[in-house]
Amino acid sequence: MADDFHPALPSGPELAFALIESSQAAALLLDETFVVVAASTSFLKAFKLELKSVVGQEVLNLGAGEWAVPQLRSLLKATASGAAKIEAYEMDLKVREGPGRRLVLHAQKLEYGLADAPPRLLLTVTDVTAARGMEMLKDQLLEEKAIALQAVQHRVANSLQIIASVILQSARQVRSEETRGRLRDVHNRVMSVAALQTQLATSQVGDVALRAYFTQLCDSLGASMIADHDKIILRVDVDDSAVDANVSVSLGLMVTELVINCLKHAFPHGRKGEITVAYRQDGANWRLCVGDNGVGMSSGPDSPKAGLGTSIVQALAKQLKSVVEVVDNAPGVKVSINHTAADRLAPPAAA
Repeated sequence: MADDFHPALPSGPELAFALIESSQAAALLLDETFVVVAASTSFLKAFKLELKSVVGQEVLNLGAGEWAVPQLRSLLKATASGAAKIEAYEMDLKVREGPGRRLVLHAQKLEYGLADAPPRLLLTVTDVTAARGMEMLKDQLLEEKAIALQAVQHRVANSLQIIASVILQSARQVRSEETRGRLRDVHNRVMSVAALQTQLATSQVGDVALRAYFTQLCDSLGASMIADHDKIILRVDVDDSAVDANVSVSLGLMVTELVINCLKHAFPHGRKGEITVAYRQDGANWRLCVGDNGVGMSSGPDSPKAGLGTSIVQALAKQLKSVVEVVDNAPGVKVSINHTAADRLAPPAAA
C-alpha cells in the first residue's frame, strides 16, 4: 500500500557529512577526538590544503603545525563535553612564509536525535585578516589625525596669546581712556578663545571639559583685569560636564562678556566683592550662571546702557537655543543662560 512506502533518507551523520562537503563556508566536521571527518572545499582552498592531508588528521596537526594552539584544544574539549560553545573565538594563524592570518572560529556539538549516532563537532572558520587590518589602519589614521589636530590647536593658542599681548601693549600706550578700555575688551575676548584652544590641545577627545576650561579662562581674565585679588574674587563652580568644542566656544565667549561686565560695573570705587561662574548640566538641559554681589542693577539716568557685550551674549544664547535671564541677586546681579529640551523642541512663535 502507498502508506507503507517510505523513501530512504540519509541518517543524521550522513547528512552532516554531505552538508560539510558542499558548504560554501570554510568548515570541518570533527569526531570526539578532534580528528577531521569531512572538510569543505572552501576550507581546503582557503588554507591551500589537500583533502587527503586533512581527513583523518587531528585538527591541531593540520598544515605545518600552525593549528596547534593550546587554547583551541581546550575550547574544543569544552564544546565536546557540552560545557561551552565557541561563538566567536579569535586566533592568529602563524605560518612560516608570508604574513599571519586572523581567524574567527565557531564550534558547536551536533545533535542528531539518534541514540547510536557518534558525537560530532562542527568547526567553521572565517578569515578576518583584511577586516582587522582595515580597523588597525583606521585607528592609526585617527590617532595621527588627533595628534596633528592637537598640534594645530597648540599653535593657534600660542598665536592668539601673542596677538592678545600685542593688543594689551597697545592699550597701555594709548592716551584715550575709552580707546584703552576697548582694546582691553578685545584683549580679553582673544584670550577667551586662546584658553579654549589650549584646552583643546591638551584634551584627548573632541569634547571640552568645562571645569578646566572655565577655570583657565577666569584665571586669564582675572590676571588681566583684577588689580587687587584681595578685593575681588573670581570663583568657578562647574560640574563634570564636557561639551562639543563648537559649543564651548560660545559658552566661553559668553562667560568672558559677562565677567567683563561684572568687573566694569559691579564694584565701583574699590568696592570688595565676588563673582561666581557656575554651570550645571542635566541630560539635554543645562544652565550657565554668572553672578556678583556688587551694587546691583541701576535704573537711574546714569545706569549703563546695553552695549556690545550684551548683544554678543544675546546672539550666542540664541545660537545655542537658550534663553537669557537677568535677575536681582540681592545683592548684585545674576545672569543665567538656560537651555532646556522643551526650548529646543518648541515650535517657532507665530508671527
